[in-house]
Amino acid sequence: MSQTVSPREPRDLPRPPERARTFDLIWLCYSIFFFAAPAQHPSFSAWLAVALLYPCFLALYVALIFTRRMRTRRLLLAAIALFGLAYYPFNAGSGVVFIYCAAFAPFVADSLPAVIMLIVGAATTCAIEGLALHFSAWTWGIFAFFSLPAGFANLIWALRVRSQTRLGLAQEQIEHLAQVAERERIARDLHDVLGHTLSLIVLKSELAGRLLPTNPEGARREIGEVERTARQALGEVRETIRGYRSEGLAAELARARETLSLAGVSLECAEPLPRVDPVAESVLALVLRESVTNIVRHARAKCCRLSLSVEPGGTALHIEDDGRGGIEHEGNGLRGMRERLATLGGRLAIDSRGGTRLTVEIPPQVGAAQAQPA
Repeated sequence: MSQTVSPREPRDLPRPPERARTFDLIWLCYSIFFFAAPAQHPSFSAWLAVALLYPCFLALYVALIFTRRMRTRRLLLAAIALFGLAYYPFNAGSGVVFIYCAAFAPFVADSLPAVIMLIVGAATTCAIEGLALHFSAWTWGIFAFFSLPAGFANLIWALRVRSQTRLGLAQEQIEHLAQVAERERIARDLHDVLGHTLSLIVLKSELAGRLLPTNPEGARREIGEVERTARQALGEVRETIRGYRSEGLAAELARARETLSLAGVSLECAEPLPRVDPVAESVLALVLRESVTNIVRHARAKCCRLSLSVEPGGTALHIEDDGRGGIEHEGNGLRGMRERLATLGGRLAIDSRGGTRLTVEIPPQVGAAQAQPA
């Protein structure tokens, strides 16, 4: 008596199908035992009882297969069990009902102990009632015996389906998490690329506005720079969509120096920078970009100091400004830094008392490389 299972069923054991399957009707062939006793000892009352009660059993069985509500299924299986208990004294062949009860037990109970108790209970009840009614051991023994393999065979099948169901749910969750992670990665990349470039465009536009009354030629040059920067931003966005990460620390440092200079912030940095592992360099370049963007937007600083060290113990990047500090809540940029560093096993430390000091550390298995000029 097979049952199909919904792929999103949260219970411990599979339940009967959401869409009834007519294949389950084939197991009604075992109900032929209802007619065995009247055929062996024919009488009008015996055949009349079968004519009246057998349709009742059919109705309960079909309803159990086709119903969708679990509570209703349990009530129907209980009704079938009571039907068997009541009819068994008058028709020994109705003991087949106990086999049906054991077979359906794995699909109406939520836990393994409950299923085992129902299966064993069906077989035991059949045996006890048969003994109490003084039926022959052959009569009640057949039904009691076959209740056990019918129930446990369905239980094994149900456990296997449960494992497949959970595996399918796990795969769906993994796919969902992968999609969420990819969306977050794209959001971080766009934030890192556009945040810096748009800040530069704003600064150049403000400078052009100040130069326009007194120095139209200078303002025209700055507007040209705005156009160039905007086109560069468009190219960066396209490269980001194609999997772009960074042009490297040297290029990012040059871009940072230009941006800070336009904002009136001096940059102190010992050059050339040491060589860094390419994977770590990509992350450090984006951290530098985000840090410079935050300095220009929020710090109101006059000076920024940057240092990069590569040693056997790991790679460390220090960025410090003399701005107002006082970071109370981390925005998307800082969270993006932490998430990127976490993928490399690195960490980010921030001290915003009297300016902002940002320290990035990446372990040696990722970031260590030759301490030679790039």
